[in-house]
Amino acid sequence: MASCTMHIESKNWVESSGRGAQHPFRRSGTARMAELFRGSMPLPEDTDPAFRAALNHLLRHPGSMVRSRLVSRVACAYGVQAAAADDLAIALEYFHTASLVFDDLPCMDNATARRGAACVHVPFGEASAILSALALINRAYALTWKTLSACPAEVQSKAMEYLEQRLGVMGLLNGQSMDLNFARLPHDRQTTERIAYGKTVSLIRLTLVLPAMLGCAATRELRHLERMASCWGLAYQMLDDLKDVLQTTETSGKTSARDLDLGRPNIALAIGVPAAVARLGRLIHLGERMLNRLVEGRPELAFLGDLRSNLQLELSRVLESACEVMDSPK
Repeated sequence: MASCTMHIESKNWVESSGRGAQHPFRRSGTARMAELFRGSMPLPEDTDPAFRAALNHLLRHPGSMVRSRLVSRVACAYGVQAAAADDLAIALEYFHTASLVFDDLPCMDNATARRGAACVHVPFGEASAILSALALINRAYALTWKTLSACPAEVQSKAMEYLEQRLGVMGLLNGQSMDLNFARLPHDRQTTERIAYGKTVSLIRLTLVLPAMLGCAATRELRHLERMASCWGLAYQMLDDLKDVLQTTETSGKTSARDLDLGRPNIALAIGVPAAVARLGRLIHLGERMLNRLVEGRPELAFLGDLRSNLQLELSRVLESACEVMDSPK
């Protein structure tokens, strides 16, 4: 691992590279979204107890809900009704959560902790975990279609095609397969980022682009959102990679050091921590350029600038926690 001095220098670079790094992502609406996350999955009384228990475990640990808040706010910025925006927000959060359940299974990453709690397969078994993930996916499609039903037919068609591309064999699934078979692929930055583009960026693109599609955004705006999602999606994956290398399980809230142990793609392992931090900073800057162009025509999207601040703040925290571990008595 690189020296703590390097981490401190990287941290100083992060904090001097732009405004707002000291401000956390605004948490307005988090509790409401978490309640919607828990309450949007109907569980009939005759649901199998084991199945119900596994689902409730997932629903009790919704994570930060940053994704869902972004979906709802972007949709509303484009004139989508609040109720429909919330349905889409929870649908995409369910898709994301289901992907994490599959990712954590013993046959994939074999993780034990997620979102500060045990992975669902640990207390309830793999079968119940898989069924719970499928339940989230099924409900997510139902909520998505409920939202799309009020849209023009052309928008419905484009939106469903876009959803399939991001989640299917052209997006998330192919990225996950490449991740699992990384041992056979070149361990370089290009391959690592290609995998991240399939797994992580696909979901960030859905978060920013799909709600704008439903609001009939102009082609130019969709193009800027796509580019911003690509930059900041890769940045978030790099941040996650840094956490895996530099943080403990207790600090990050999920099983750490999995990438090295399992031989999985990780940009910090591929090019080193300092280079990964520098690459992350460039992606943040490029994403901000796209945002500035967007806000010129649609100032309602200015809140997306919080994502930039959040990325910088999270990176600073990762580097600080790494220094604490490295400086602690052996």
